Amino acid sequence: MKITVIGGTGLIGSQVVRKLTAAGHEALPASPSTGVDVLSGEGLEGALSGADVVVNLANSPTFDAASLDFFRTSMTNVLAAGADAGVRHQVVLSIVGVDQVPGLDYYRAKALQEDLLRQGPTPWSIVRATQFFEFMDATLDMTSDGDIVRLPAARIQPMASVDVVDAVVEVATGAPLLGIRNVAGPDVFLLDELGKLTLELEHDSRTVVTDADAGLFAAISGDELIAGPDARLAPTHYADWVRERH
Repeated sequence: MKITVIGGTGLIGSQVVRKLTAAGHEALPASPSTGVDVLSGEGLEGALSGADVVVNLANSPTFDAASLDFFRTSMTNVLAAGADAGVRHQVVLSIVGVDQVPGLDYYRAKALQEDLLRQGPTPWSIVRATQFFEFMDATLDMTSDGDIVRLPAARIQPMASVDVVDAVVEVATGAPLLGIRNVAGPDVFLLDELGKLTLELEHDSRTVVTDADAGLFAAISGDELIAGPDARLAPTHYADWVRERH
């Protein structure tokens, strides 16, 4: 099967391409570095030619209101190019709870992307994943001021990117879901407590202070980002993952 992976050189995309290739599929990475621009449409026709499946992992360069235009334009272009190329299955990676946090511009933008996919001309699947383990260091740095890191006590259920990749590959190589596959990590954390655990495991001397107004996740007040009972839980635990990195 020929599968074009939009955003195929990024954190998730590069792993998806490798896993698909190892399984015997023809996986083509499509990104600006390979001459594909999802905003202008440049290179899309060639990248999607002959493709059976498109896995769309393209991401906005910003998390603000501009992300709405990014996903509106890019999704419209990818769907149109896919229809012209005879693609039989369009897959998008999204976020658990993406439609439950209207106060976050980026989440509204991803929800818009999902809506466009549902309304598009091609059978589709959505994989909704929770936050990635790999983003925890950036989350700490984003709200760090010297030796103090400010984080809200938001409830999250993060997972390893390798487990996200497994979910994306499984869906991409199967029949279109015409629905949503939710995947999540095996453990639920308060973000401030996860920050403390991370600093401890990484022997980082910074101190976490709980601040309900700090950072991107200040908009989370309940269980919006926690997977429901239908979710498939990934096997990798956060502490094990951190220890394996060091």
